[in-house]
Amino acid sequence: MTIRDQEEERIQSEIASIEKWWASEKQARLKRPYSARDVAVMRNSIELNHQVSSQQAVKLWNLFEEKIAKKEPLLTYGAVDPILLSQLSKSGLEIGYVSGAVCGLSNVAEPSMDTADYPWDTVPNTVQKLVNSQLWHDRRQNHLRSLMTPEQRAATPKVDYLVPLIADGDMGFGSTTGIMKFTKKFVEAGVAMFHLDDLAIGMKRFTIGEGRTVVPTCEYLKRLTAARFQLDLMGAETLLMGRADSMHAEYISSVIDPRDHGYVQGVTNPDCEPLIEAMVKAQRNGEDYKTARKLWMEKACLLTFDEAVEKVATKEEYQEYLTLFKDSKFKSINQRRQHASQVVAKQVFFDWDAARSTDGQYFLKHTLDHVIDRAIASLPITDTTWARMDSPKWDEIVRFHEVLRKIDSKRAYGFGYTGRYDYKAAGFSDEQLKNLQFDLAEMGIVFQTQPIYACQGLNMVSLEFGKMFKKEGIYGYNRDIVVPCKENETDGFETAWCGAKLSDTQMFMADSLDVTLPY
Repeated sequence: MTIRDQEEERIQSEIASIEKWWASEKQARLKRPYSARDVAVMRNSIELNHQVSSQQAVKLWNLFEEKIAKKEPLLTYGAVDPILLSQLSKSGLEIGYVSGAVCGLSNVAEPSMDTADYPWDTVPNTVQKLVNSQLWHDRRQNHLRSLMTPEQRAATPKVDYLVPLIADGDMGFGSTTGIMKFTKKFVEAGVAMFHLDDLAIGMKRFTIGEGRTVVPTCEYLKRLTAARFQLDLMGAETLLMGRADSMHAEYISSVIDPRDHGYVQGVTNPDCEPLIEAMVKAQRNGEDYKTARKLWMEKACLLTFDEAVEKVATKEEYQEYLTLFKDSKFKSINQRRQHASQVVAKQVFFDWDAARSTDGQYFLKHTLDHVIDRAIASLPITDTTWARMDSPKWDEIVRFHEVLRKIDSKRAYGFGYTGRYDYKAAGFSDEQLKNLQFDLAEMGIVFQTQPIYACQGLNMVSLEFGKMFKKEGIYGYNRDIVVPCKENETDGFETAWCGAKLSDTQMFMADSLDVTLPY
């Protein structure tokens, strides 16, 4: 057999293995835009093992399936520190969440707020640190329990320290190859699932009065496809979650995709100068940025093209205009303009270039419909879905998930609780809040996280402890920390959590005199 024949035989074997894998219940739900051969020819010649990530992913997948069937939530919070994660496990929570925002505040050399400006491998490195700590606690517990009597073992609860970790992948931190490397890093770290969103890199701004910027739908799908392809190259079961952030976006970076055209806004006042000219003039005159921008927006009368048509058309003309969308809602701006010119008597003035920001983005009308469009488009390539809602309203939560579940009733969905959101002001009663986690689970929203507990919660607890310690010293520490720790110790030994028994045993085995001394 020639070398070429051997190589082809190996490729055919890989193809058969991949196709068998893709036929499994979990993988069969996906629809890839590439073939098994495309994957096979780019794999290594030797089999690489990524068992931690795959095993944890399967564990998470089974949890999702179980909770969906029982309509029960999987609650968790942001835990980016090994000690915090170990206590999360002991509390009974079944999954952990690694927040990018919290990592960017606590796990980097130069912290900042949630602008995703930290090094690309920050969250994967945090995951690796957390997974290593999980494995260590698992070994420590197994060794400790081996020293117990049967009675002690029966009386001591066993903690599942190996809770699957779900990580924040932000926008993927790069091009197609960059996202593939990012995904590889996550798998090697041992993550069970990570999510990628549709935000534009370098455009997260929360302090200057501007909203988020999303990328075109096609670019969002390219990100997800790159991540999926890398998972397939590695043969990893790692779960991929799609997260659409367009619900609260104000800009879109490009209008290349016709699927976005119906939501892009333009200037409809012919007497309004372009935004960039107005802002340059305001800056030169020393005017306040936010005030100048607000005044321009009031003058520009920003609308989508369809709204601009409705503004000048008669009711009959607008109804005729809407016939354009009888076969599909996704029509390009050119198709819209041409059709409007045929059915509307008045000229439709609409200039989306005049509304471009100082960074070149286009204004976007953020609506639930756009989020739904993007979530549907990403269904074939993702395992789970999260519609980010910073200001959630119950009717919008219900509508989004009703539409998506009609298409995929088996899918697990995610939800993030906003840190300082006033739920009562948004119309949620105390009774609704008490039942919210269960009402969400009824709709398949089983993954529920409070990402920034590690900031809000720990800050509050640490502050109260600091005040007490300053006032009462070691007396207060002994009363509030030492005594409760002894009383609540579940491992059977006060120092067991620190791994003293495991470390002592390891050192004793390595320091065996029979091996180290020549007698």
